[in-house]
Amino acid sequence: MLTIGCHLSTSKGFESMGKDAIRIGANTFQFFTRNPRGSKAKDIDPKDVEELLKIMRENNFGKIVAHAPYTLNPCSDKIETREFARMVMEDDLKRMEYLPHNYYNFHPGSHVGQGVGIGIKYIVSLLNDILKKDQRTIVLLETMAGKGTEIGRTFEELKQILDGVKLSEKIGVCLDTCHIYDAGYDIVNDLDGVLDEFDGIIGLDKLYAIHINDSKNPFHSQKDRHEKLGKGSIGLDTIIKLVNHPKLNKLPFNLETPNDLDGYAEEIRILRNSAEVS
Repeated sequence: MLTIGCHLSTSKGFESMGKDAIRIGANTFQFFTRNPRGSKAKDIDPKDVEELLKIMRENNFGKIVAHAPYTLNPCSDKIETREFARMVMEDDLKRMEYLPHNYYNFHPGSHVGQGVGIGIKYIVSLLNDILKKDQRTIVLLETMAGKGTEIGRTFEELKQILDGVKLSEKIGVCLDTCHIYDAGYDIVNDLDGVLDEFDGIIGLDKLYAIHINDSKNPFHSQKDRHEKLGKGSIGLDTIIKLVNHPKLNKLPFNLETPNDLDGYAEEIRILRNSAEVS
């Protein structure tokens, strides 16, 4: 069965997210650990978390994905900005222990002109500082579109980060369809070739989750603007091919398209139907 969901709001708590997921036909979901444009995080209510875990058990949910806030830049040229990222991510991983054996996704950041090599060194240093042997969360590097000085546009850049992390079993990759298409990986005309390239450089065993998005921009634009499925330059046929691909179809997929819950429900229905007939 396809493991598919979308990004849900934490405003009403964990149990509410679980109920929203069920209502739209999802069996996974993604959520922000805290304000995506700030740093404040709500106190965790253990009873609320337990209600979510119960919903997940009773409805055969796959792995869920927590997303770090957008404000973090682990490879900034400013030490206080890097320290802020370290503090938030370390706290997030402690909070994730309430939801063990799931995933925590973050954007690698922007080197702001220092160069990719220096940026990667800072990211690796941060990860080696915060990752712990006894943590029960896998941390995921997200593939990026490459706008500005973003790190993570190429599989080679992600590989350099992965190779530098000492606790390699605690780190992996989340692939974003809009991001890699905008970055120059042609999943429309050569999905198998892109997956082979990923496997040869990083290894498909390090791919843990996928963000499903169409793109408002043309191929290799390096812009990163998500679109509803079938409304952008990637197209619905490619997304259907991707979610049903034998090398990917066991992974959790999360929609980040510009939708409300009803819109997500319709996209989930379309993708589920495609899995049933493929």
